[in-house]
Amino acid sequence: MVREYYRAKLLLTAAAMPSCRFSLLLLSLSFYLWAMPSWLKTSLIGRANAESLPPLPTDSVAQITLPPLPSDRIPSQVLPPADITPDLRDDDRLPEQPIPRLPPVDELLGNPEAPNTPDTVTGDGDTFVINDIQIAGSTVFTNEDFADLFADYIGRDVTFNELIELRSAVTQRYVDQGFITSGAFIPPQTLEDGMLTVQVIEGVIEEIEIVGTRRLSPKYIRSRLGLAAQPPINADKLLEGLQRLQIDPLIETVSADLQAGIRPGTSILRVSVVEADSLALNLGVDNGRSPNIGSVRRQISLSEGNLLGIGDRAFIGYSNTDGSNSLDFSYSIPVSPYNTRINLEGGISESRVIDETFDVLDISSDAHYYELGITHPLIETPTQEFTLDLTLSHRQNQTRLGIDDIGPFPLSPGADENGETRVSALRFSQAWTQRSEQEVLAARSQFNLGLGLLDATQNSGDVPDSQFFSWRGQGQWVRLLGEDSLFFLRSDVQLASDRLLSSEQFGLGGQQTVRGYRQDAFLRDNGALISAEARFPIVRFGEERIVQITPFLDAGVAWNYKDNPEGNNVLVGTGVGLLWQQNENLSARLDWGIPLVDIDSDGDSLQDSGIYFSLRYSLF
Repeated sequence: MVREYYRAKLLLTAAAMPSCRFSLLLLSLSFYLWAMPSWLKTSLIGRANAESLPPLPTDSVAQITLPPLPSDRIPSQVLPPADITPDLRDDDRLPEQPIPRLPPVDELLGNPEAPNTPDTVTGDGDTFVINDIQIAGSTVFTNEDFADLFADYIGRDVTFNELIELRSAVTQRYVDQGFITSGAFIPPQTLEDGMLTVQVIEGVIEEIEIVGTRRLSPKYIRSRLGLAAQPPINADKLLEGLQRLQIDPLIETVSADLQAGIRPGTSILRVSVVEADSLALNLGVDNGRSPNIGSVRRQISLSEGNLLGIGDRAFIGYSNTDGSNSLDFSYSIPVSPYNTRINLEGGISESRVIDETFDVLDISSDAHYYELGITHPLIETPTQEFTLDLTLSHRQNQTRLGIDDIGPFPLSPGADENGETRVSALRFSQAWTQRSEQEVLAARSQFNLGLGLLDATQNSGDVPDSQFFSWRGQGQWVRLLGEDSLFFLRSDVQLASDRLLSSEQFGLGGQQTVRGYRQDAFLRDNGALISAEARFPIVRFGEERIVQITPFLDAGVAWNYKDNPEGNNVLVGTGVGLLWQQNENLSARLDWGIPLVDIDSDGDSLQDSGIYFSLRYSLF
């Protein structure tokens, strides 16, 4: 053999990463409508459901869970309006996941010796006149990259031992750059005009063996590691590929051995994995809906992260209040080893107003939506992610009046004579997350372009319809203050260049925006929100149960498009909450918000008293 390969041990263990279930679990923010006293003047306005940034994982704030931004994707405004429109896409709060710590490089990769290569010239007393040196077989370095190294040997007599030193120095340069299975040797040759050739054999992986999988296809793992194992083998890239697998929600632990292959210059990568549980059943209850259709919401959802064994995800969820029912589903399938995914979502719902004030009108609504999109990560490392998403969505809603059997009737701006609004839109999103040991930064931007496709609503003049353009931006900063102590700062803004149908508007007020007010106290074309919250531990029961106090301050402003008669509206609320967390399966929260700006509200629900609660439980 030209050279002898060594065996490099690559380990990613559960001990090095406390939680294998790090995933971009998505927690939702929904905006719901309540019927305002001026509803006859403004017609029945709808609701905008702001979709959120992805959860903010960090590799060092270990075992501390982070709250999500409002919901899982900006485009999922459910269907309007919340008072009478069923909530089509209540992206339920999923159990918050512990944050894994990635092991340091020196724990993952040892410090192997440089590859040994054979001597091809004998005779310690021989000397050779070297006038020039050429590198052969290198795709990584050029002769210029070795100029400083070769300068010591050119233009003088060189001994055999010095040739061995030269060969070893070339090999070491490869190793120093992470090419741990590449090496150099001096092949048999005749030195014509003092020209010396140094031959390089760059290491390649001839096979990736996968063991330990149950339902997950080995091809799923092999294709992703193959991207990091492109020749020549680089330890840093291979390590990064293993780390990406470790933070994959489908994988509990992963370890790898790099062994010598059958042919010179080849290696075999043997990968052992332990699959994570991919099936989840979640239950939840909160008072996050509009009191007009029943503020208390019950939820159940079932999700499978590996339905067919190829990393495809399926979700189905049902939620209801005293006046509404909704059923949602989604399916996502990977189409490339770069984690490009095709996403399909849909849902149906029905609702009716149960507020006694409007009993005589017997208002009801039904709606449906569906979306088709593609997601592609441009950057995906353990500390940074940048993802693009392009989605085509269509949502339809129809309202009815039961009084005197009137039937379909327009109750919101832009609805046709049958009470229908239809919105088709192309939504382009960009999401970025940066993690460090002490903080997490995340931002999301989305451009929404209304289209006239699929019989979308089209009106003349200033009446809102499906022809619109808007931008939504969201951000969150999370800072570790101490053990189990965190500070959160999040923002949300929407700017529109047209009057919007209610399903596209910005909602302000309620459990996930400005606490101290009813859900969607204001619903406008434009808006901005900023919220600050801290979490401090007050009681701990063992290692997995903790009670935290959560003081907060929320503020927001909402306004309509310039031609819309409604003026600016400001909400400010402050208060305190209690958060109970028990391992990864159970969380409960109780908030009391105090409104600092008075608005007209005569309801008697818990929301009207500034009290909000939520309970989430994951059975498995």
